[in-house]
Amino acid sequence: MPRTIFLVGLLVLASACRAPDPGSESSITTSPASSTTAAPTSTTLPATTSTTPVTTLTTSTTTTTLAPLSGYDLTELASQLSRPTFVTAAPGSSDLFIVGQKGRIRRLGPDATEPEIVLDISDRVGSLLGVEPGLLGLAFHPDYAANGRFFLYYSDIDEDTVLSEFSTIDGVMDPDSERVILQFEQPTNRHNGGMLAFGPDGYLFLGLGDGGAASVHSQDPTTLLASMLRLDVDDGDPYRVPPDNPFVGSEEGADEVFAYGLRNPWRYSIDHEDRLIYIGDVGQDRFEEVSVISVDEPGHNLGWIAMEGTACFQRACVPEEYTPPVLDYSHSDGCSITGGYVYRGKAIPELDGTYFYADWCGSWVRSFEYVDGEVTEEKDWTDEIGKVGQITSFGLDHDGELLILTTEGFLYRLDAVR
Repeated sequence: MPRTIFLVGLLVLASACRAPDPGSESSITTSPASSTTAAPTSTTLPATTSTTPVTTLTTSTTTTTLAPLSGYDLTELASQLSRPTFVTAAPGSSDLFIVGQKGRIRRLGPDATEPEIVLDISDRVGSLLGVEPGLLGLAFHPDYAANGRFFLYYSDIDEDTVLSEFSTIDGVMDPDSERVILQFEQPTNRHNGGMLAFGPDGYLFLGLGDGGAASVHSQDPTTLLASMLRLDVDDGDPYRVPPDNPFVGSEEGADEVFAYGLRNPWRYSIDHEDRLIYIGDVGQDRFEEVSVISVDEPGHNLGWIAMEGTACFQRACVPEEYTPPVLDYSHSDGCSITGGYVYRGKAIPELDGTYFYADWCGSWVRSFEYVDGEVTEEKDWTDEIGKVGQITSFGLDHDGELLILTTEGFLYRLDAVR
């Protein structure tokens, strides 16, 4: 496996946590208005020994006995990717879709030797305006196999943030099918968030950072910034606000806001089985953090800028007023968290319920289990898989297997050795 680290300057993550936040405020204009109602190459790393017993995997139709687990390796699925930011699978397809910061999406089939470009909107994406802007998020509609709808989050050439819907027509992703769902200005070209995901309730979630103006926006839910938004994209024009969003009908916050108090939730994920949202929030000076909130409990204030991790960032902070992270770590151990996924695949049932995350600066992968409100089974994966590289994103394939995407342009899958 190629192990060379290429120090890529154009990175979405690292600068997201280093530069001080400007204090000036920029207006945020929302447009349009919402409708509101109440065979790949296998590269094997040395496997570790294990005394794990034989595992029995039971599905609704079959029972399979797996050999004892002796270790893990990484299978290289792709390399030489250009500024990759995200990878995911589409419902009803075994293909992987790799998002590039410059505005291109590549598809990697199960038997392909290299990915092919299937969508190019680079003419409208402002990926050269800084290290963080560009095409940052992709989510396929849960019924994509039937309706062909998918959603993109990007920074346009005017530095506005854009959430748009596109269509796949006759198997082709159509760049001319764009329908803008949400568009607004950013105070700066930093801390833009960018993750999109559908929850088990069928609503679309969008994670937004503070726009580099933390003192202005992070504790103000009347702005869309520094928040998790939740939208019903199956109703309304261009969307409907779910009636149980916490600020619907209130002047205390924007209708679209589901939770707030975030600095830069670059990558989060939603575990549909336990109905929990795992948010990796990039820190400022001292701490990186993972917050876990329920899909069924809107309205959490996650603390930034009053708190960073479990520590007060401002002198007047009262920790009891905020929802604390379930885990944080100091900048002696990293500097830019990359949130991951809870493993729910079938190939490694020993990992069921394990949440993976990484640090871009530390180049490490770690995991834990979240059980009854407590973090358990914490693990550093360096002994098993080594220093993978500067991890920009995790992903899941169509079988729920864990994918790892690096700034150096590599895409890996975590596999078991039996």
